[in-house]
Amino acid sequence: MGPLKGIKIVEMSGIGPAPFAGMALADMGAQVTLVERTSSGSQPALPDCSRRGKKSLALNVKSDAGMDILHKLIKDADVLLEGFRPGVMERLGAGPNECLQNNPQLVYARMTGWGQTGPLAKAAGHDINYISLTGALAAIGPKDQKPVVPLNMIGDFGGGGMLVVNGILAALLERNHSGKGQIVDAAMTDGSAYLMSFMHSMTAQGNWQQQRQSNMLDGGAPYYNTYETSDGKYISIGSIEPQFYALLKQHAALDETLFTQQNAVDLWPQQAAELTRVFKTKTQSEWCDLMQGSDVCFAPVLNLEEAPSHPHNVARDTYIDVAGMTQPAPAPRFSRTPSSVRFESQAVGKQSIEILQTIGFSDTEIDQFIDDQVVGTAG
Repeated sequence: MGPLKGIKIVEMSGIGPAPFAGMALADMGAQVTLVERTSSGSQPALPDCSRRGKKSLALNVKSDAGMDILHKLIKDADVLLEGFRPGVMERLGAGPNECLQNNPQLVYARMTGWGQTGPLAKAAGHDINYISLTGALAAIGPKDQKPVVPLNMIGDFGGGGMLVVNGILAALLERNHSGKGQIVDAAMTDGSAYLMSFMHSMTAQGNWQQQRQSNMLDGGAPYYNTYETSDGKYISIGSIEPQFYALLKQHAALDETLFTQQNAVDLWPQQAAELTRVFKTKTQSEWCDLMQGSDVCFAPVLNLEEAPSHPHNVARDTYIDVAGMTQPAPAPRFSRTPSSVRFESQAVGKQSIEILQTIGFSDTEIDQFIDDQVVGTAG
């Protein structure tokens, strides 16, 4: 099942956004073969969402025989997904020139931080560095204090993993018309910059200040923020539109005199102080009873343990249990070809023999690969 049923993807093992992208593609029905390093012994399967739905081949790609196997695997694939620094795949002998020559219809997807070109292309980095370069980090945090370190969702997973999935799907769609594959250069700097498009628009319109916590969406506006409740928990409000703001005033019984002017920036500190006081008068649950489901634009702030049991998430099966691990369900949802998690995270090399058999190697050849430590297996 899934809209990508029949699509074959070879994913070179890595960390962060490329594995996340491979998970998303596997959830949507693609056959994902994860090429991993051989190991001296069997490694147990870790409870790792990003490995779900993938089959594992443990392969020594630095050996001639291992590289031959990899090329045979890629020749039969629709997509190669790799997340190494620029030049690593070329040095291994599996760069885009070699792979596209052997398989002209291949979509060769490259997921990096800085991209394949540019003065920083070959430097090390992480999410925090990539979003620093694109203005995203500078916009997050309180006024007159240092930027706040966000979760690595902007660079790694939003601007990285989702961007390369988008590129892969577009390249596969284009291939239906041209019959040709191509290289997808997905960079987390490009992706995080792309995600900031709205803020660039607001800046050009004169509606965005560069100082943090001075704008509608960065914690400056009191009607778009989080507040502590009497039990030490938090709630969020996003009452941007005038009709939603009117409901906020009604449900929270706010002083009409103080809150008449919604966007009087000079009143924001005083309004925020009053909302801080008001929201501390009730528990999170009591505020949920008053506001949840209304057009106030309200939600409780839940942690990772609380979120799966919220009634809305339960009703939509937003979280699922896979081999005893609670984790997010595949998204988005399809009416006719639903996504699914076909099996849990697999041990390194669990399907090595099966994969080699599928691409045409005999049992004798496979046994020799194992004896020569070209291929690893898990018990």
